[in-house]
This record gives sequence, C-alpha cells and structure tokens, in this order.
Amino acid sequence: MNSLSRRSVILGSLGIVATGTLAACSASQPAGTPTAFGTPTAVPTTPGQRVTTAKLIAKRATLDLGGPEVGTWAYGDTAPGPLIRATAGDLVRVTLDNQLPADTSIHWHGIALANAADGVPGMTQDPIRPSTTFTYEFVAPDPGTYFYHPHSGVQLDRGLYAALIVDDPQEPGGYDLEYVVVLDDWVDGTGRTPDDVLTQLIAKGGSATSGGMGGMGGMDHGSMGMGGGAAPFGDAGDVQYPHYLINGRVPAAPDVLAAKPGQRVRLRVINAASDTIFTVALGGHRMTVTHSDGFPVQPTETGAFYIGMGERYDAVVTLKDGVFPLVAAPFGKQGQALALVRTGAGAAPPATLRPDELAGPVLLGTTLVAAESARLAQRDAEATEVIQLNGQMAPYQWGINGGPFGENEPIVITKGERVHLDLANMTMMTHPFHIHGHTFGLLSSGLRKDTVLLRPMETIAVELQADNAGDWAAHCHNIYHAEAGMMIGLNYRA
Repeated sequence: MNSLSRRSVILGSLGIVATGTLAACSASQPAGTPTAFGTPTAVPTTPGQRVTTAKLIAKRATLDLGGPEVGTWAYGDTAPGPLIRATAGDLVRVTLDNQLPADTSIHWHGIALANAADGVPGMTQDPIRPSTTFTYEFVAPDPGTYFYHPHSGVQLDRGLYAALIVDDPQEPGGYDLEYVVVLDDWVDGTGRTPDDVLTQLIAKGGSATSGGMGGMGGMDHGSMGMGGGAAPFGDAGDVQYPHYLINGRVPAAPDVLAAKPGQRVRLRVINAASDTIFTVALGGHRMTVTHSDGFPVQPTETGAFYIGMGERYDAVVTLKDGVFPLVAAPFGKQGQALALVRTGAGAAPPATLRPDELAGPVLLGTTLVAAESARLAQRDAEATEVIQLNGQMAPYQWGINGGPFGENEPIVITKGERVHLDLANMTMMTHPFHIHGHTFGLLSSGLRKDTVLLRPMETIAVELQADNAGDWAAHCHNIYHAEAGMMIGLNYRA
C-alpha cells in the first residue's frame, strides 16, 4: 500500500532493531513488586494559600455518547470526567480511588509541578493498584488550559480524561462567556478496546483495519482543502476511529453551547485524542487565537486551526445570530466531531456539514509568536542535546535516539542550565512531542509550549530552562507510538 510505504523509514545507522518486547510508556511494575517510591511527602501550604481539592473515582462505566452506548473506564459516569478548576498559586490536592481492574495513574498534562506528582508509574511513583487510593498534591504555577489523563498503558484511549483549568488572578477578561471544548477519538466499547488496537498494530505492522477501523484508509483531505493530499502533516495517525467526539458527544446528538448574539466567547480547546490531529472551525466565524498550551501569544486571527494530540489552544470569537457548527475534522480520516453554538432560533445544521472555514487557510500552531510576557528570559544556552524521533510502521516499532524507551539512554541535564534541544523527527509521520514538568520556547518565535507537532523530517529548535529537578518523561503523544517505545527520560544530575 502507498500509505504504508510513505510511513516506513529506513533506519540505517539509527539502530532500531526488533526486540520482541514492548517498551511500555507507563513503565509499570508487575503485580506484587515491592514499592519503590512509597507515599509522597505532603506539600505544606503557605500563609494565605488556597487549597483546591477533588476526589476522583476511576471505574468501569457504560456511557451514552449521544446514541451509541459504550462500555469503558472513566472518572465517574461521564467522559470527559469532572472539570477541576484552580487559580494560579493554589495548592491542588486530588485523591484518586482506583476501582478499575488494573493499575492506573494520573498525569497532569502541561503543569510544571513537583516530580513526585507527575503520575508516571516506574518513573515518579508506584502504580496505583486496584482498590487503593493515591493523593496528588502540587502547586499550580501557571494559568492556562490543561487536562489530566492516565500515564498507564493505553488507558488514555478510554474515557479517562478531563479538563484542568488554572485561572489567572490578573485575568484582563475581555470576553462574556467561556466554553471548554474537549476533542476525542473513540473506539472503546465498540467491539474493541485500545489494548486490542495496540496488539493488532504490532501484529500487523501498523494496520488496524478490522472492527471498522482502517489504518489510513479512507483519507479525506480534499474536504479540508489540503490540495496536495497529505500536506502539511504527511501520515498523521494509525487508526480510523468509529466515533469522533466533542465533550463526549457524537455529531448526531451534539453538545449545544448557548449564548446571545454579539457575545464574545473564549474557547478553551483541548485535544485529548490518542491518534488524531484535528482541524477546528466555527462555521460563519473568524476566531482570534490568544493562547497556546496555556501561554499567551500575539493575537492571531484565523478561520480554522490545527490542534495535535495533547495540545491546547484558546481563542476568542464574537458570535453572530443563529445556530452554527463547531467542527473538529480529523486530519487524514473520515468523519468529524461536532458541537453546536446556538445564539438564536433556527434549525440545527446537518451533522455532516463541513464549514467553509475548513477549506483554509488553516493556522499551524508553530507559526504563532509568543506574547512578550510569555517568553523565557533571554540567556545563552549552556548545554545542547538532540532528541531524534525514529521509527517505522512495519514492524510497528518507535523510539528516540536509536532505541525504544528502556533501551535508549536518558538525556541528562543540570539544574540551572539553559538547555538547547533540537527536536528532530526522522520519520514520515507527524508526531506531537510532549515534555513533562517543563515548558519550552521555540527558538524561532519564543512560542511557549509543552507539546509541539513535529512534521515529517522536521527539526524544531527549542530552549528549556532546567528549573524543575527530577526524572521526567519526554515522548510522542500519540499513545500508540509512546507505548511502542517513542519515549525517553529527561533526568537531572544528582
């Protein structure tokens, strides 16, 4: 198949070889393994500090997606799970009760928190065993749009995800309403589980075609105005999902976001998908993108924008009178996710309607420029490291710096250094690359990110301030690539 040959990479001297084992992103320990990390030390409060608390129950659940009913795992009885909202500077204290039949964890995606709360079993904590609880405590340092999800196996591709919003006590406002918009690709409970999908990807060399899913079959670039077919991302996902969701709903029964004509709305858009880049547009409207991964950017107007797995973008829009489709079109795949924005009377548009805005031009996040307040302080780098993404579809193997996680050497940095990182994608697929515990600045624009889309054969130079000691994960946020080995440690010297 042409799609397979375009995704294959000749590794040459990169040194990835078949090992016959899966390098788990979760680094989970076998049942019965003695604890290595124990209970984390309680975080003391400071005078006057507010404490935001929540309790989550991870359990089996049957969810109604707006028609389809699916058996899955979720935080309670909904997906997305409970919204957690704090203010920058708060101590956040969340207890997870694990009622699942498997170990689990929570990663607080994008938050530069203490290492012990980062939620990576085998790296920062022991796995949370079934029928046990674990309490996460961390100070929310930076305002912005974040989310939380497991860092155990491919559990992200179930219903275990939810938004985490950190408010700015100095927020200038300038908008009337806020919508939290969570995007997802969905397979669990449709005759297959995410674990089934991963098993098939490995067994069939990147083909997950049965059960209504086809690797990259049924590409639909033309409806997004791509022209050249796979521009700008090449091959961007391995799984054709049966459902794409906004706020846990399929297009046939969409979430309805109510407002009044003329109101100015802030959209907080989170891509919680496991394998899908989306193109987001609100029919009949132009949006102004204001934040990327929580940090302000120079306001940029667009009709549509791309958002990769793990990325978050905030945008403001002044609403017209009527009923409008808010669409997230999966790049390179059939179908779409849909919500409705209703400000007045009128019939809802068809669930399959594609807004003209999807035809482009579409904003690519890496072209944004940081607001001055979001830039890292200017200084020379004391260290330079290369993070090279390697891999292939057949056999289904992914790695960093020549090997899968567990076989590659961690990158070692020193606290206090400014570290220059060359993020180099040496594959013919696009990968959303995420670094835990830190944000980084793109050298070209100062844009602050914690997750960045690396297009095929693209290198992006970034700088990171080594100000958060610990052992951290850095990985592709396509959960299947990460679980197949595309992860590396970013460790501080003792």
